[in-house]
Amino acid sequence: MAVFDVLLSSSSGSLLAALLILLLLYFISSWNFSSQEKGNEPPGPKPLPLIGNLLQVDLDRPYKSLLELSKKYGTVFTVYFGSQKVVVLAGYQAVKEALVNNAEAFGEREPPLVFKQTSEEHGILWSNGESWKEMRRFALTNLRDFGMGKRAVEDKIMEECHYLMDVFRNFKGEAFDTTAPVNQAVSNIICSLVYGNRFDYSDPEFMSVVDRTNRAVQIAGSAVMRLYNNFPWLSKLFSNKEFFRNIEENKEQNRKLIHNLKETLNPQMCRGFVDAFLVQQQNQKESGVTDSHFHTKNLMVTVMNLFVAGTDTTATTLRWGLLLMAKYPKIQDQVQEELRRVIGTGQVQVEDRKNLPFVNAVIHETQRLANIVPMSLPHRTSQDVTFQGYFIKKGTTVFPLLTSVLYDETEWENPHSFHPAHFLDTEGRFVKRDAFMPFSAGRRICLGESLARMELFVFFCTLLKSFRFSSPPGVSEDDLDLTPRVGLTLNPSPHKLCALPL
Repeated sequence: MAVFDVLLSSSSGSLLAALLILLLLYFISSWNFSSQEKGNEPPGPKPLPLIGNLLQVDLDRPYKSLLELSKKYGTVFTVYFGSQKVVVLAGYQAVKEALVNNAEAFGEREPPLVFKQTSEEHGILWSNGESWKEMRRFALTNLRDFGMGKRAVEDKIMEECHYLMDVFRNFKGEAFDTTAPVNQAVSNIICSLVYGNRFDYSDPEFMSVVDRTNRAVQIAGSAVMRLYNNFPWLSKLFSNKEFFRNIEENKEQNRKLIHNLKETLNPQMCRGFVDAFLVQQQNQKESGVTDSHFHTKNLMVTVMNLFVAGTDTTATTLRWGLLLMAKYPKIQDQVQEELRRVIGTGQVQVEDRKNLPFVNAVIHETQRLANIVPMSLPHRTSQDVTFQGYFIKKGTTVFPLLTSVLYDETEWENPHSFHPAHFLDTEGRFVKRDAFMPFSAGRRICLGESLARMELFVFFCTLLKSFRFSSPPGVSEDDLDLTPRVGLTLNPSPHKLCALPL
């Protein structure tokens, strides 16, 4: 919804007062956007004082508005979110050229206000400079040591599949919401790598942290939170107490977990990422290092980054996959036929992927169509750069519009349809596509890509070998809604499915 819609949709008199303030400032403000008129900067719609181009943007689904604007202004254009200047990159060629060919220039992160406040620019997702480099390097090294991308974590995923299937079986074919069990199953994989153990699905603390994380991701992408990020001087009007409460409660729960791990730490036998971090912290302290990035705040934020990133994106994609199978039963037939023919009654293994081209294509097409991080996370230029003939100043916020890559009409034959043939040749063999970029690209590519790919394959194949997914009684496949829910990531709208044991 547009900015005024957000204001008028509230019954709060304070929000109506904010509208009057904005209108007043519109008429009296002398501030302008003259920087857009300099030299050879990217074109874009003319901004209004103070509110910029917000009247032209659906704040619930800004990626759709930006896609429309790209049709008029091209693959590199400028918009203003309030006073914040943003350069948008649209289409595979522009995004690849920026993030891959000019990785250094476009490689910094620009955290929105809410994430500046909650992360203090520590951790992995929202940090820059030496802290980001060291935390990312350390996380990658240690997560691999604890099994990420290897047989050890594959075994953990297979084990978790059995717990998840038990939950599905308990519904005895009746319709249920897949959100909680799928989120908990996927979350347990990152928990085993970070904390060194999994949690029972009925554990109230585990249930609450997963639920709070899911809710925080949803709120973070709401129109009100976007207004909060762009109008900090009106933060009391646009702030969301539930979001900040969820973050603080998750931090407190992590403090307890980290404290318990610290109390039982054995430097000779690290159980997971937290142990490895604590050992590194201890070693640097004993060596007299005074400017270390291995401090308590970095540990807390990094752990929360890993938990969110390791849960939400994979679980969301898996839930889209199950929904799409119910929506398109003929494609589900082909998936299950290939699984029976190639694997039979055996256990799914990652090495089976090369022998399951259709299944692999379906998983890739699910990732493409689901488009769960449509605007990526905001980037920032680390230096002045001339890009596709336009001048972009150092420190400019950049939105690599991933939805424009995954739906690029010059790259995909049927960009807006569920079409697994996008990843198959005429002989039915799996083919890679350059414009397949769900994990972003370049320096900021998803740290857990190898883990996510393994999880999606093993969970999806194991579930499809064991269950037939369908719409609830009285609901046809045509009635299953593929409209995504508003949020920082695009989850399916609330729905229920039936999982009938095979």
